[in-house]
Amino acid sequence: MQRNRALYTEERVRQLFGRMRDELREMGERHAAEVASLRRELDQARAQFDELRSVSLARQRTEVELADLRRLRDIGRARAAERGPAMPLN
Repeated sequence: MQRNRALYTEERVRQLFGRMRDELREMGERHAAEVASLRRELDQARAQFDELRSVSLARQRTEVELADLRRLRDIGRARAAERGPAMPLN
């Protein structure tokens, strides 16, 4: 009985490393596909965010414009109203 006999032959080690290399390549390909999928999803989310932001900014601009128009309307009504000498200022 040999005391220092090899547990694996060179051929067996090469076979194991070959299998591990194949598994790592497959894992890398799956990872790359998942990253590509996540990038597409992120791009879609960014596009939706940009659309939402533009709609929100348009709404804010419209609200400001509406407030200005109401202010101008109130100024026009105040100018058009005649005040009698007996009416109080306030």
